[in-house]
Amino acid sequence: MDLVSLDIFRTVVEEGSVTGAARRLDRVQSNVTTRLRQLEADLGVALFSRDGRRMTLTYEGRVLLDYAHRLQSLVAEARAALMPGAERLRLGAMESTAASRLPGPLARFRAIRPDAVIDLVTGPTDRLVGDVVGHRLDCALVARPPIRLLADDPLPHPELTERTVVTEDLLLVAPAGAGENQPPAALAVLEPGCTYRRIAENLLVRPAAAEGRMVRVHQLNSYHAVMACVAAGTASGVMPRSVFTLLAPPEDLRVRSLGPVETVLVARRDYRSAGFETLAALLAEVA
Repeated sequence: MDLVSLDIFRTVVEEGSVTGAARRLDRVQSNVTTRLRQLEADLGVALFSRDGRRMTLTYEGRVLLDYAHRLQSLVAEARAALMPGAERLRLGAMESTAASRLPGPLARFRAIRPDAVIDLVTGPTDRLVGDVVGHRLDCALVARPPIRLLADDPLPHPELTERTVVTEDLLLVAPAGAGENQPPAALAVLEPGCTYRRIAENLLVRPAAAEGRMVRVHQLNSYHAVMACVAAGTASGVMPRSVFTLLAPPEDLRVRSLGPVETVLVARRDYRSAGFETLAALLAEVA
């Protein structure tokens, strides 16, 4: 077992096939297959269940994948510590945060650290937290709801540190003509794992269900789509005020606050890098 073999193994998992991994790594397929078989022989376990061209991770393969991600992360940290010019920071962020809070700090980061590279990915809080814990991301900007709504939230996590960046005002945006303080009949939200969706479901959907009323949930891919749904009168939408102001909403919408929600920067407790500290300092200025 060596780093090259682990990188090949991880790439096969990510690509879903030997063919895709060979293309991405610029290797011949036979070489990728040989390295995988040598790795399995060295470990004495099967890493994949093979059904024709289809490859599915075994239990042992899933265990090794976690270690492969962790080792890749440690190698990247070591390179960054010894060769600062080669630093690459893998940053995750909610879509709302990436749109409304990150452009300024990232532009300043580039000016301060032109030698470093930030790989930005977006997603819901639950997935981002899992990716940081699993060493697939170095840090992430995620939402932490009020304490009274923390029961089914992935934070706080024992393996992560948290730094508060900003407190968002979460809004319920209703179509024109909707009754003031009246529960919505339909709710437009993003995918499961989104903390803002979870808060809305806890405050609006579940209480309605307990009273025998059903609130229809429309799952959409972006806040632009949520706003369009609200403008069309199809449903009420949930979004932070910072995004609401970016979307130039119609003036006749009804808006009410669902309360404050903190955005926090999370990272593994053992993670260290100069780029991370630079970014954390820039985000603290936003706060």
